Amino acid sequence: MNSELIDQLSGQLGANGLPYTIPIHPNLVHLTLGLFIIGVTFDIVGVLFPFQKWVFKFLAITVERDNFFNVGWYNMLASSIITFFTVAAGFYEMMLAAPPADMKSAWGLQAMETMLWHGVGGVFLLALIIGMTVWRGWQRFVWGNVDRRVQWSYLLTGITVMLIMFVHGTLGAQMATEFGIHNTADNLLRLGQDLNTTLK
Repeated sequence: MNSELIDQLSGQLGANGLPYTIPIHPNLVHLTLGLFIIGVTFDIVGVLFPFQKWVFKFLAITVERDNFFNVGWYNMLASSIITFFTVAAGFYEMMLAAPPADMKSAWGLQAMETMLWHGVGGVFLLALIIGMTVWRGWQRFVWGNVDRRVQWSYLLTGITVMLIMFVHGTLGAQMATEFGIHNTADNLLRLGQDLNTTLK
């Protein structure tokens, strides 16, 4: 019964191994990354604002410190929400993946190992981003330090999470570039098809 369902589904999959043309997960990943990085970066600029206020004045840029903290908060909140969809799309696309068994990545991991570590890392990062959002919300609505809106420990944790995102993202990139998982061009080349005629 299961094999029949898989066979039926595989007949509906495109060249990238998905029932749609472009993988959704990588696009949502970049949205998650962008929102999180912008959130932490604007909070850093807000904290350091007294030291760089002269730069904005020299460049004739009218800016208020609170605006940096507002951008930081709303981007962190948006990152937390979108990451649920990012992880969900990742697991859906991972279930449809057909990783090669005879290859190893530059890190010495096989495709299935890379996929499993990437999946576990995605859930871990989701928990970290939600935790960071709750922490940021507490600083915004409860802590209420007028001079410095966010704590240094929060900013340092945010930078650490960015480093974890880099490692985690490298695993995802290896899945596409080294193993060809949901990579349309790679899969077409493996099938011996001409990219110039197929991808017109």
